[in-house]
Amino acid sequence: MSNVDQAELEKFSQVAHKWWDTSSEFKPLHDINPLRLDYISQQAGGLAGKRVLDVGCGGGILSEGLARAGAEVLGIDLAKKSLKVAQLHALESGVAVSYRCVAVEDLAAEAPGSFDVVTCMEMLEHVPDPQSVVRACATLVKPGGAVCFSTLNRNLKSYALAVLGAEYVLNMLPRGTHEYARFLKPSELARMARHAGLDVSDICGMSYNPLTQVYRLGEDSAVNYLMGCRRIG
Repeated sequence: MSNVDQAELEKFSQVAHKWWDTSSEFKPLHDINPLRLDYISQQAGGLAGKRVLDVGCGGGILSEGLARAGAEVLGIDLAKKSLKVAQLHALESGVAVSYRCVAVEDLAAEAPGSFDVVTCMEMLEHVPDPQSVVRACATLVKPGGAVCFSTLNRNLKSYALAVLGAEYVLNMLPRGTHEYARFLKPSELARMARHAGLDVSDICGMSYNPLTQVYRLGEDSAVNYLMGCRRIG
């Protein structure tokens, strides 16, 4: 439990009731969810029948999408209010997803090599020690299995767009959502992945056009990016 920022947990707990409100600050997550699902499916070679762990699942937006794609899904988070929202929504929507309030490091010690796919989306920039999370994700996936991360790059462009633009100009996110110093360059995350025994197979950028309000995947990883990895051995 040492790899937890209580202020971050409280921040998400205060808005937990809005997770499934597509007009709330969680709208961007709903908008990018199809892109995330397609990317994860490609990296995993399909999701049907796969056992998937969604680390930092929040209110279950991605977890439910993974389950609808045919995966057996466990979502974990340490924000209890968010998990309650996720559980209630899964019950109401009839989607079979399991949820647990457990740290990824604790689950790694409990059930190593238990999942075909591990996802960790928009979470690494909210924890004190991202390397610990990456290492735990690598431990939890089966040899040859896929691990997918997404986070924010650290540079002037990402600060201008993800912090100043999204939080202060466009008001897409509440002010203070992101702490720029915790953003991770792709080279830094790739190094963490390799140190954890993962082979980095792909890095893909995600960009947003404020005029069309459309997200797309592409080569521009200057702000948001996804990284696909495989467990070696």
